Amino acid sequence: MSVEIEGRAEHDSEHNGELADMVADMNVAGQRITLPSGCKPGPSRTTRVSDRKMSLQERGSRMPRQPTIETKRVSITDAEDCVQLNQYKLKKEIGKGSYGVVKLAYNEDCEKYYAMKVVSKKRLMKQCGFFRRMPSKGPKPAFPLEKVYKEIAILKKLDHHNVVKLVEVLDDPDEDGLHMAFDLMTKGQVMEVPTDHPFTEEQAQFYFRDIVLGIEYLHYNKIIHRDIKPSNLLLGDDGHVKIADFGVSNEFEGTDANLSCTAGTPAFMAPEMVTEHELSYRGKALDVWAMGVTLYCFVFGKCPFYDVNIISLHNKIKHKPVAFPDTPSISDALKGLIERMLDKNPESRITIPEIKLDAWVTENGSDPLPLEEEHCTAVEVTEEEVQQGVTLIPKLSTVILIKTMLRKRSFSNPFECLGVRTQRSMSLPGGLLTGSWSLPKASPQLPPTLRKVSREASREGELEDLHEDDTLKESEDEKETLTQIKKEESFNG
Repeated sequence: MSVEIEGRAEHDSEHNGELADMVADMNVAGQRITLPSGCKPGPSRTTRVSDRKMSLQERGSRMPRQPTIETKRVSITDAEDCVQLNQYKLKKEIGKGSYGVVKLAYNEDCEKYYAMKVVSKKRLMKQCGFFRRMPSKGPKPAFPLEKVYKEIAILKKLDHHNVVKLVEVLDDPDEDGLHMAFDLMTKGQVMEVPTDHPFTEEQAQFYFRDIVLGIEYLHYNKIIHRDIKPSNLLLGDDGHVKIADFGVSNEFEGTDANLSCTAGTPAFMAPEMVTEHELSYRGKALDVWAMGVTLYCFVFGKCPFYDVNIISLHNKIKHKPVAFPDTPSISDALKGLIERMLDKNPESRITIPEIKLDAWVTENGSDPLPLEEEHCTAVEVTEEEVQQGVTLIPKLSTVILIKTMLRKRSFSNPFECLGVRTQRSMSLPGGLLTGSWSLPKASPQLPPTLRKVSREASREGELEDLHEDDTLKESEDEKETLTQIKKEESFNG
């Protein structure tokens, strides 16, 4: 990841520096559009910390978040300078997440800008490896699409000032794109690494306190983030940090998570993750290590362990002690905290409760952080809620079904006969006018944001590189698929 950060630093800098100006220019052109609070051009990152607004926790009051909107009917069409997605106008790409791109989106209904994460379900299903043999023993691997729905289930429940908020999920079963609208952070990531302009200790302390509160909230709700780094820490309009991107997060039961799979960014991985003989490791300690690497980046502008070769990088993480450059000079208290966070032994590594009491974090106790019960509330993400958005593949017949859907570039039912398809109800996509699927007397009204659209244009304009071979005719494809299903049913007896 160090190499990745090095290569993308200049590109990210352009995005973060121009985003607020771009939003402002759009508002001037629109005349009637008012700039939302989340898009207000704020002070530069070199502004004195004392001039920033106090967080909701520090003010002692918290407003409950609005429930996440879930939209199952999506209309997509190409406009002159954007893609129209229901009430959203999707503009240029402003970033990338774990499983998709992030675009600037303007909501015409509320006249606000949001960050829209666009995920291709088709691309994720291809990553699943439908025809790979599943392991006979041990835990079954999680499919990428399942991880996305788990991320949504988590984000829908989270309500904390230092965690990014999921505003709306647009997931039409008949469309390839899964869209997630987040509050827009026009100031972008808290820091671009590497940089020649690291933070002062005062600035680093201000941001780090936000991270501590956000991570404590996640751990309180039994969530391990697993990918804490500057690019996943976004600045709100009040200058405070909000933790983003839960694409590789894990939930756990009990007091801590026992993890065995590798996930996250190499330069921010803990030593126990890159050690071959380790069978499992504690989740909370991983987040603490990544927070230590992030704090080091804040004050020195670079990662404590770096190498272009991934094997050499792992060796440095496992064996090389953390070194502090002569410049810039930092206090002994800060050095001590970083060393305790970058302790290579997870058993003796400092914990979040201990970090909250650290002399550097609290300024020798003169500025304590709020207690856990003062800013944390419990949420619960049930297995049923996750399963509502994703279906695993238990049988060969289901695999054949999805393969057919991919070939035809459609998520509609591929087993309907051609004659019946011509009688499909336009007001009830998926409903049929024959047999037991009779049309109701009055078709339900569509939402006001639902507009006429060409499905083919939407797939070509919205997501790129999603073309599948379509060499078989539709009728032949159905015959082949049905024959395979009959053989499977006959084999199962």
